[in-house]
Amino acid sequence: MRFYRGQHQYYCGVDVHARSMYLCVLDAQGTIVLHEDLSCDRQAFLEAVVPFRSDLVVCAECIFCWYWLADLCAEHDITFILAHALYLKAIHGAKAKNDRVDSHKLAVLLRGGVIPQAYVYAPAMRPTRDLLRRRLYFARKRAELLAHIQNTFHQYNLPRPANGRMISASHRQRIAACFDNSAVRRNVEADLQLCAFYDPLIQDLEKTIEQLARDHDPHSLMLLRTIPGMGKILGLTLLYEIQTIERFPRVQDFRSYSRLVKAEKSSAGKRLGTTGAKIGSAHLKWAFSEAAVCFLHRNPQGLQYVKRLRRRYGKGKSLSILAAKLGRATYYLLKQQRAFDMKRFFRD
Repeated sequence: MRFYRGQHQYYCGVDVHARSMYLCVLDAQGTIVLHEDLSCDRQAFLEAVVPFRSDLVVCAECIFCWYWLADLCAEHDITFILAHALYLKAIHGAKAKNDRVDSHKLAVLLRGGVIPQAYVYAPAMRPTRDLLRRRLYFARKRAELLAHIQNTFHQYNLPRPANGRMISASHRQRIAACFDNSAVRRNVEADLQLCAFYDPLIQDLEKTIEQLARDHDPHSLMLLRTIPGMGKILGLTLLYEIQTIERFPRVQDFRSYSRLVKAEKSSAGKRLGTTGAKIGSAHLKWAFSEAAVCFLHRNPQGLQYVKRLRRRYGKGKSLSILAAKLGRATYYLLKQQRAFDMKRFFRD
């Protein structure tokens, strides 16, 4: 957990929402000098903080509508701190909770140096990252439709088509005809029609993201693709979720953020298990989990390594260990700007 320790003359806590925001500004002694409810308007915010611009730091929680406020502060050289919403729950609590109280709490925590920081993603790559996440959402929706079709085959004890025939649009036309009942057939046709809509949409998004990636960081993407099994989508996911490896001072920080390792929970010398499973990037966790499986495809050395792990830890944990090892390799690959080395990977 990283805390912001900067000293300023004024501390501003903003409880920001979609249409309104509550501002609380404290001076260095902790006295409230502004406590006001405003609309989410750029000019209104700038006018409210004009008297304190000489030495002001602004803090807001990491929720869905912080982008514009972070960009506005950066544009006007105002220090902006993004507070980690999950960590904040563990720090403060009160009997009363409303926008006025929350904005005051943020300002007090900011002044006291106990604001847990979240990363403010760079504006240049942020829209493409969000577009990539949206593409992943659509791909999962399409996968749900295909899974429902397969379940329908199981329901009626019919031999289901192979995965390749399900993905291929040319073979889907004959799938609905496998069912005699008209209602069941129409049910499957509805899923197939939605799949036919998602296919070109996902392909178009992928082309757009690939074109944008060439302008952002093509060299890092090329290095990531040197990892065996690292395909187009996994490489793009790692590129845009990491953004820059320099934000992680240690490999331990990177693996923790990627949810590849768990934090120990102990008290009075007794180990009580692990904690923090939901702290970090779910997208990086997914990418490295998928990369671990793809890494083993046509890779005898990798299969032999996982086979040894499986005898000791079991199937599930052996893949988790491999994913964590890939996370470590990815960190040094980007940090040292060198291609993936299989011999070094198994030696480390």
